[in-house]
Amino acid sequence: MKPGKSYHIYNRTNNKERLFRQDADRFFFIQQYEEYLSPFLKTYAFNLLDNHFHFVVSVRSQVEIIAYLNTLDIKLLTQKEMYLLNNPEEDLWINHFIEWEFLRLFTSYALTFNFKYDRKGNLFHRPFKRVEIEDNIQFSQAIFYVHANAVKHRIIDKLENYKWSSFNICMSDEPTFIERDFVLEWFGGKEMFQECHREQNILYQQYPFQIEYEANLLRKKNTLRLAKVNSQRRHARISKKFY
Repeated sequence: MKPGKSYHIYNRTNNKERLFRQDADRFFFIQQYEEYLSPFLKTYAFNLLDNHFHFVVSVRSQVEIIAYLNTLDIKLLTQKEMYLLNNPEEDLWINHFIEWEFLRLFTSYALTFNFKYDRKGNLFHRPFKRVEIEDNIQFSQAIFYVHANAVKHRIIDKLENYKWSSFNICMSDEPTFIERDFVLEWFGGKEMFQECHREQNILYQQYPFQIEYEANLLRKKNTLRLAKVNSQRRHARISKKFY
């Protein structure tokens, strides 16, 4: 994951067992996310379902990340964090810095969860999924898709009825780690944010697979473009060989 890039992050548990058994589990997961990831990511949307989660994020600049690490007690830094401080010119994505911070989150949560419920073994499916967001349409679609995930799974029929997504946070004025002002401005203000989500929610009710289908098309865009480029290169090599 690279600085300045935006991603749709999602993951589920092994064997689709419950990731959150109580509201307290969700509170703890968000607390750990804020501790381990918020210093390195800007978060635009999230949703915590029973057995999986979604986030829409962007990676902070390397300058921001290094400045934050310099404020910490050197004794508390991980090996990768120390390496980044000692090699500030090396791109942080090369040593999978952000992916490692996600692993710290998953490990911390799983250890607490396993102890609490007398459980053993891996909790999260590995590796976690991340899809790079390449354009404005995909960014808007990702935010709605994440907010509407509880609708997709038939947990609720209205976005505002699910309390474990960032939709209601965006509609409130309470302190939050979410980039609320940016998201609301992105949609043209709070009223437009609500109206866009309301219209999309109606569409989801009428065509429950359409939104996911569109999201999947966006995810496949990079793969299809890369396949086309590779095909053209192969054709060029063959043409050069025989002509």
